[in-house]
Amino acid sequence: MRITVDVGVIGAGPGGYIAAIRAAQLGLRVVCMDNWADVTGAPAPGGTCGNVGCIPSKALLESSAHFEMVKQDVAVHGIEVKGATLNLNQMLTRKDGIVRDNNKGILFLFRKNGVSFYHGTASFMRRSDAGYDIRVSGREGHVLTCRHIVIATGSSPRALPDTPFDEKRILSNVGALAMESIPRRLGIIGAGVIGLELGSVWRRLGAQVTILESQPAILSFADRQIAALAEKAFRTQGLSIHTGVSINKVTTSASQVSVEYTDTDATTQRSHFDRLIVAIGRTPHTAELAHDKVGLQLDERGFIVVDEQCRTNLPNVWAVGDVVRGPMLAHKAEEEGLAVAERIAGRFAQVDYGTLPYVLYTRPEMAWAGKTEQELEAEGREYRAGCFPFSANGRARAMSETEGIVKVLADAKTDTVLGVHMIGPVVSELIGEVVLAMSFKASSEDIAQVCHAHPTLSEALREAALGVNSRSLNS
Repeated sequence: MRITVDVGVIGAGPGGYIAAIRAAQLGLRVVCMDNWADVTGAPAPGGTCGNVGCIPSKALLESSAHFEMVKQDVAVHGIEVKGATLNLNQMLTRKDGIVRDNNKGILFLFRKNGVSFYHGTASFMRRSDAGYDIRVSGREGHVLTCRHIVIATGSSPRALPDTPFDEKRILSNVGALAMESIPRRLGIIGAGVIGLELGSVWRRLGAQVTILESQPAILSFADRQIAALAEKAFRTQGLSIHTGVSINKVTTSASQVSVEYTDTDATTQRSHFDRLIVAIGRTPHTAELAHDKVGLQLDERGFIVVDEQCRTNLPNVWAVGDVVRGPMLAHKAEEEGLAVAERIAGRFAQVDYGTLPYVLYTRPEMAWAGKTEQELEAEGREYRAGCFPFSANGRARAMSETEGIVKVLADAKTDTVLGVHMIGPVVSELIGEVVLAMSFKASSEDIAQVCHAHPTLSEALREAALGVNSRSLNS
């Protein structure tokens, strides 16, 4: 049976399902294909983000934060809790329930918007007069002919050379979110977003966590002041962080994982762990596309080559999200998927990569958008900075969450906001105002002139904006 549609979307993660829904809303006939399945084999749209990434990791971060708060932090509020214990099985069950609800929600949105969903692995068969013929595994009798193709197949965790994931001793993000017991000694290779967030989860629950990072400092892509404050906070909390190391060898036995590495003094060290999480980045997931059958161009790292509009080298074939250039962020994929749907329908769409927000859901949280100080210095651009500490914010004091700062960077001549960097309580929710302001090319004075409710954490942003011109009122 041949089924012909306007748009075929391969992948139902954040980029894919958003592209499919918006294209359908614009009156196009759309099919979305995805092979994620839950433990029962049922369809599980949502991609890495929904199944083994953003959503389940935030569920465990929230649960583990509550556990640590009950054990250590609520006493300052006059609340005494004795004998608090952890039910890890219930914590994981809650996490899995959130994932299932997210899967069901996407399937509901497909039905609501008229998107046809095919569960299975999609691959190119050939180019045809009507577009591209696609085969979906498990549906050998069906050929989907799509006038446009949107590839949103996401990414896979990168393993160490000659050290594959077994998800028992050596874990990717998949196994790291599903450990059925708390390891006494947990090793993590990589001090990026995934390593720090997962390290925070299992440290709160009782593991001794050691993080090994090849760079001279953690979060080398973040503003250096924010990264330094974060590292200090994590060390104080009990994370053992070793930077500037080189991994030599990883060996496993029935009871442990051993890591041999060279430290900054060129000394060989050995550490032994019950479990090892490898979080050294991700690779684009293109192996199952059969891209060679249609001549789809990949670069030397396996990413699909696209232009600034997310067009590939093939007519009417688009690619978005982790599988193309740029940061591997779920909301970046969503914005690209939305923009591509608009373009297919003949409408104008633009993605402002300069205002993409970055967030770490550790404690304290980190969030930023725009240029870092080191980037501005490298460009030779003159700027002014305003900083405000949460220790001087009334709401933060009431929450007993006074660690961190907000920093606003503005052009020295025009006062245009070039970047905002935060570390502190719930800054993941504050960054939205920053992105909105920067999208409208706001100045620091624009933010400073806006009335912010008192007492709120958002006042710290206003105070930092005031600080750009040495006008901060509360510090």
